Amino acid sequence: MERFFAIVNPAAGGGRSAKLAGQALARLRESGLRIDVIASTGPGHAVQLAREAYAQGYRRFIAVGGDGTAHEILNGVLSPGGGKDRISLGLLPLGTGNSFLRDFTQDGAEASLQAIISGRKRPVDVVRLTHSTGEIYSFNLLSVGFTADVAALTNRFFKPLGQLGYLLGVFVRVIQLRRRPFALRCDDDQNWDERPCLFLTFSNSKYTGGTMLIAPHADPTDGLIEFVRWGPIGRFGLMRMLPKLYDGTHITHPLASRRAVRHVEFNVPVPVDVMIDGEVATLVCRSLDVIPAAVDIYI
Repeated sequence: MERFFAIVNPAAGGGRSAKLAGQALARLRESGLRIDVIASTGPGHAVQLAREAYAQGYRRFIAVGGDGTAHEILNGVLSPGGGKDRISLGLLPLGTGNSFLRDFTQDGAEASLQAIISGRKRPVDVVRLTHSTGEIYSFNLLSVGFTADVAALTNRFFKPLGQLGYLLGVFVRVIQLRRRPFALRCDDDQNWDERPCLFLTFSNSKYTGGTMLIAPHADPTDGLIEFVRWGPIGRFGLMRMLPKLYDGTHITHPLASRRAVRHVEFNVPVPVDVMIDGEVATLVCRSLDVIPAAVDIYI
């Protein structure tokens, strides 16, 4: 099917998406593209809509909202029981985070819109998390520890405040700071790494939280997962280092490390909060794998 299927999250960006979606989609239609549009009504609805659209023959999708909207579309198509045909996904980032496109452009929605009009796209990797009850797919990053704690708090209380809300979440979690182990091993490692840490991130792309450069070496087209670990830093040390999360120099800290991996195995028998593309789920994690060049992104 040559038509696009656009899913609009009207709540993204504190309602900003609902105000801007009509104009953006009108520009696409004026260029000659045929687009069918539907709005999601709540968390998880875009997963169902994407799965149904795929079954009806759609292979070109547009996520109108934030990273969470694109995340749900990918999971609707790629999750077990989904189809095997390749899909193309355009992003109109009208939400809060909009981290993924920053790897390719600083022009956000405008650059993505032009890419959709011209048909310019490139293959990107996807990361698959296997947990005790199923699978979840990520195009941006997965994280446990401090970063997931911040996201859980922000999503619950501060999300309508945008970037300010994220900063509020950070400062509250600094006060409540927890440092704990998440046992894991990567690729051919023989031993479990059970050291306490501040956070662990497994990134497909460089940015999170909009402008936070948490994995400066990540490349969503290299067939690898960028694994960043930050050890059990204290509150005052963390406060001094927080600004460095925005330019990527945090990984030079003695307690920080990075490596590129293809497979991660977890030995954490209890559910933990996991931040996945800006959203938070409580899961018993089993493993992570990269799926190289899994989807085409218009950019």
